[in-house]
Amino acid sequence: MSKVVVLEHPLIDHKMAIIRDVTTGTKAFRENVSEVGGLITYEITRDLETTPKLITTPMTETTAYTLEKGVVIVPILRAGLGMVDGIHNMIPSAKIGHIGLYRDEETLLPKTYYAKFPPGLAQSVVLLVDPMLATGASASKAIDILKANGAKDIRYVGLVGCPEGVKRLQKDHPEISIYLAAMDDHLNDKGYIVPGLGDCGDRLFGTK
Repeated sequence: MSKVVVLEHPLIDHKMAIIRDVTTGTKAFRENVSEVGGLITYEITRDLETTPKLITTPMTETTAYTLEKGVVIVPILRAGLGMVDGIHNMIPSAKIGHIGLYRDEETLLPKTYYAKFPPGLAQSVVLLVDPMLATGASASKAIDILKANGAKDIRYVGLVGCPEGVKRLQKDHPEISIYLAAMDDHLNDKGYIVPGLGDCGDRLFGTK
């Protein structure tokens, strides 16, 4: 079964309080979502493997360590875009792919409308980014797409999750590690996480 890591850090807690607040405007919301993305990068990359490299400092030669694998950040459009800059600022060498999903109004299942990835997905650490792990359907579908394109080392990265979404992801993809800034109580009858933070995409882009 995959591990679920809920990050505990005073700065993350502080910024999550701002993000959750209904009175927070678009600018502050977007900035804090990005900043939390940056903060959680330390945890999601803690176990990345490194390789030794001989370098020359201004004083002498020494052995330093660089990342063994490349990193690919893959946001689920559109809300996942809000966390990308924060993560990318910490890993500037990372490449970025995108997955676009929408919900079929008849079947209520996620459908793909866009998927594009950089080369070398199979040899990279893939960070699948989506702020809200609600029902888990979109995340599960996105992981299916990544696996079909060769990805092997995939990690889910989000802001807020709930038991229903975690259970779905663990059932469909038990090997995938899940990293969250907060674990909330439940889903309501409209599929929103409670207490949650509302519609993350709308709040990021000021569309509601």
